[in-house]
Amino acid sequence: MASSFVHLHLHTQFSLLDGANQIEPLVKQIKSFNQPAVAMTDHGNMFGAVEFYRKAKDVGLKPIIGCEAYMALGSRHAKKDSGLAHNDYYHLILLARNLTGYQNLIKLVSKGYLEGFYYKPRIDKELLKLHHEGIIALSGCLSGEIPYLIGQKDMDGAMAVAGEFQEIFGKDHFYLEVQANGLDHQRVANAGLIDIHKKLGIPLAGTNDCHYLNKEDARPHELMLCLQTGKTVSDPNRMKFDTDQLYVKSTEEIAPAFAEFPGAVMNTCLIADHCDLTLPLNQTHLPQYRVPDAFKDRESYLEHLAIDGLRERLQERPSRIASAVYEQRLREELMVICSMGFAGYFLIVWDIIRFARSQRIPVGPGRGSAAGSLVAYALRITDLDPLVYTLLFERFLNPERVSLPDIDMDFCMDRRGEVINYVVDKYGTDHVAQIITFGTLGAKAAIRDVGRVLEMSYADADKVAKLVPNQLNISLQQALETEPRLRELVETDPKVNELMTNARSLEGLARHASTHAAGIVISEGPLTDHVPLYKGANDEIVTQYSMGDVEKIGLVKFDFLGLKTLTMIRRAETLINQTHPDMPTLVIDQVPFDDLPTFALLSSGKTTGLFQLESSGMRDLLTGLKPDRFEDIIAIIALYRPGPMDLIPDFIKRKQGKVPITYEAPELEPILKDTYGVIVYQEQVMAIANKVAGFSLGQADILRRAMGKKKPEEMEKLRVQFIEGARQNKIPEKKAEKLYELIQKFAGYGFNKSHAAAYAVVCYQTAYLKAHYPTEFMAALMTTDMGNQDKLVGYFTDCRDLGIKVLGPDVNASYTHFAVADGAIRFGLAAIKNVGEGAIESVLEVRSQTGPFGSFFDFCRRVDLHKVNKRMLEGLIKAGAFDSTGAKRAQLMAVLDQAVEEGAAAQRERAQGQISIFGEELNGHSASVPLPTPGLPSIAEWDQAQRLKYERELTGFYISAHPLTRYEATLGVLSTTSTIGLKDCPDNGEVKLCGIIATVKSMLTKKGDRMAYLTVEDLHGTAEVIVFPDLFKMAGELIAPERIVRVTGTIDRGEKGTKIRGSKIEPLAEVQAQSIKRIRIRLTDRSDVRDQLPRLLEVLRRHPGGTTISMSVRTENTLEAETAPLPHLSVCPSDHFISDVEEVLGKGAISLLS
Repeated sequence: MASSFVHLHLHTQFSLLDGANQIEPLVKQIKSFNQPAVAMTDHGNMFGAVEFYRKAKDVGLKPIIGCEAYMALGSRHAKKDSGLAHNDYYHLILLARNLTGYQNLIKLVSKGYLEGFYYKPRIDKELLKLHHEGIIALSGCLSGEIPYLIGQKDMDGAMAVAGEFQEIFGKDHFYLEVQANGLDHQRVANAGLIDIHKKLGIPLAGTNDCHYLNKEDARPHELMLCLQTGKTVSDPNRMKFDTDQLYVKSTEEIAPAFAEFPGAVMNTCLIADHCDLTLPLNQTHLPQYRVPDAFKDRESYLEHLAIDGLRERLQERPSRIASAVYEQRLREELMVICSMGFAGYFLIVWDIIRFARSQRIPVGPGRGSAAGSLVAYALRITDLDPLVYTLLFERFLNPERVSLPDIDMDFCMDRRGEVINYVVDKYGTDHVAQIITFGTLGAKAAIRDVGRVLEMSYADADKVAKLVPNQLNISLQQALETEPRLRELVETDPKVNELMTNARSLEGLARHASTHAAGIVISEGPLTDHVPLYKGANDEIVTQYSMGDVEKIGLVKFDFLGLKTLTMIRRAETLINQTHPDMPTLVIDQVPFDDLPTFALLSSGKTTGLFQLESSGMRDLLTGLKPDRFEDIIAIIALYRPGPMDLIPDFIKRKQGKVPITYEAPELEPILKDTYGVIVYQEQVMAIANKVAGFSLGQADILRRAMGKKKPEEMEKLRVQFIEGARQNKIPEKKAEKLYELIQKFAGYGFNKSHAAAYAVVCYQTAYLKAHYPTEFMAALMTTDMGNQDKLVGYFTDCRDLGIKVLGPDVNASYTHFAVADGAIRFGLAAIKNVGEGAIESVLEVRSQTGPFGSFFDFCRRVDLHKVNKRMLEGLIKAGAFDSTGAKRAQLMAVLDQAVEEGAAAQRERAQGQISIFGEELNGHSASVPLPTPGLPSIAEWDQAQRLKYERELTGFYISAHPLTRYEATLGVLSTTSTIGLKDCPDNGEVKLCGIIATVKSMLTKKGDRMAYLTVEDLHGTAEVIVFPDLFKMAGELIAPERIVRVTGTIDRGEKGTKIRGSKIEPLAEVQAQSIKRIRIRLTDRSDVRDQLPRLLEVLRRHPGGTTISMSVRTENTLEAETAPLPHLSVCPSDHFISDVEEVLGKGAISLLS
């Protein structure tokens, strides 16, 4: 290479929160410097290697893949018990010369994480001796072992280590690294390195330890280090670099600095010359599925399974479509699958799903375009007949566009791990890994994080972040262009300008690594032949390359998704079959798709708990559309997204016959009939191109993709082809043009019908369960969301609306989870705080073996007190789990210690096999004569408020009553929204919310003023309210748990959800008394009304006040008449008054009018 310079020590953004070089700008800058090559050497990892390699090649640069390794002081196996500090390690630069070197680097980096991880992924000299071939090493920065020893004035030690490294890597492959960063320590190190160079003849190489791109990026980089270490800029103890020279320098800038070091610049080019790595990209390494001996290859085995499977499917679910059509489609699909070499892939997926089903692990009906494959249906990989729902195979696998198939698998959330373990056991631990994913610094997060580091107040930084529009993946540059208020702030406020400048430098950087939620890689040979490995937060083995890069190096990923709804459906199915043993067993996968009660439920919009149909927008769509066939549900899922939403009004009108259904051409009718003439699905776009223009379905898929990606030159070519094809089908050019425009408009909107149809199955199943078995469905739902208090509050309300009773916990009737008994839901014991599932199992075992517990004392004698501790007993008492024994909660708390001591004594005696003074044998579970139960002290029970407070503390909600139910009649009048409606309120809009304060988290602002975050609960859920200091002063005594209030404020919609910025807090009772101007009491002309009137009059007299009353009388033929306000009678509309009236006339008999 010509006399130039090559950067051999350079950190990209994948040195997480330490390097700030993003790869694309980096390679462009190196190219502009005319430097021939560049290395990437991230700390201990190779996260960005594939992206770096590809992007460097794209601009014509030679990529050198390397790593700045962490070297253990001794053995990599030495951990905390050897007295190591968190920063006890050296650095060493390793560069891959060729494919062998790259593979050795992969093994070193992987072992750093899998064997040597202690704060950092460390390797040692033992590993270097095993995996040094093909690698060039540089002695590292000031943290390298040799410069460190020089700094410690141990030249003999430094010389010995240099000799050791030279011996490991070989004479031509080890260099002493000198740097010119202006630091005093570096000058000392450089002098020592020259000394070693002269004595041992080890060549020098100059580097710049680049951490950021340009000199002006030193400041944002400094802030990034603060982010990494959780410090602010004014912290004197923060980690910082004492130089601003660690940027990517041009040859002209850097060469003069190395003038005194013989060969330091030239050697960088020499090293680059020696490095010549070609990565084998775009070759597929499919894992090999071993077929039974009776079959000659994978293809014949797949064909055998598919033909048998289809025959069974058609026996189970007869179809109106001729079997010959199925057989032909199966043959065509098998031909494509086998000719593309994907038989093994299908067999692997089939095997995984077969295992899950054999273990009764719930499996989803399919996901994504795979539902369009008849082979997948025959193999029971998917559960929806693609011919019945006109799903296209080519949307999944297109013989005219070779790409790997992608079958995503949904499993029950709780048991997904069992499926992964099966795959690991079958293919081997070194062949299976999960996939890494990188969290990046988004626009708003960059502003908030940089604001914190710059010590701006949270409110100030938040104000700036809020001005960034809520648009997915928006950049700060785009935000500045689209939001004038943000631009104005940046131009007028120097602090905001500094914030924005630094935030823009840091946005988009990788911030942390985590494990992808679904992706699993299975490889043919050991994974470390292809990809470096990393250890996740829970010790799971993860690839160091992200999803896209894993596929580029030819590994095949499988998506194993955990779907909570599948867990819930299985729970509901089990509960239903337990509670209805006399009925035929319900198998949810076999329910018919034409069930009228299910469609009636969907049309009513009562969709709490239904998969993908819970949002208020979805409810409106369902009540408007009134679905009455399965195809409508598929369409709803496809339409309810930004973009296609515009089609919804027209779609509804066409379905209801308010707008005539028309087709641009008669050929479109069979394709668009199911969606009332509207193009909703990508498959319809493909079918139109196929039918109108004679495209093969493979070409039609290419057309759909081109339209979706809006590639103009490709689309023009296809347009000409479309019009020519239509002409051959005798369709006039003008009409063909119009049809092309039509499908072009909808191609961007269209949704994958296969995916929508598969998910429609899950929606339908949840709706079927709720329509026919609401109690079991709600119990399963509550168990599934047991940890989510907000959701459970809404479910309780839904149960009340459905007329389902929720009974409190009871040690003699409850189970671990929510259960069903006598048409009611019984609270699960595991939903009580401080109550462990293991302890509950032991209690249930005792109960099933020796019968119910007669008293609290009996309970303490019989259960294992090693497992059931005092804290748990206290929780059970306060939640009311012993109410059925006839004791008061206050009494049991008073005797808790006594009962535990006595129970423990009885258990000790039993363990020793002693006989008590009463003569009965105690070493059995029960004695022949029950022990006498000590009496309970005569203490008054806690009042209702106290009981409810404890219930709320221990279970997250009120069980025996809800403090707000007495206000239920007035809530609609006094508030403008409920917690469930908050997400539909406009940002910054004013709201009034009535509720009970559940929690108060108060804090001091920087100025020393008190403010608070409140959780306010109503009958539907919870909301967070921010109380700033001014309001805190005004509303002081009202800001306490259990206070029933009305909060007025404005909506504050941020990244972490919707909050209310409070402006006023008032006691609800007072608001109610002041707001209600008139009361209407509804009477019916039933026979018992005569008995009710005197009792009603008594109630009215008992609550005198200033609010007038009128009566409305309803006759049986639904005529209604209202009286004038009653003379000489007015009342105070308190909650007690309302509950007294409802006691006489029933719920809903009273209306409060403001």
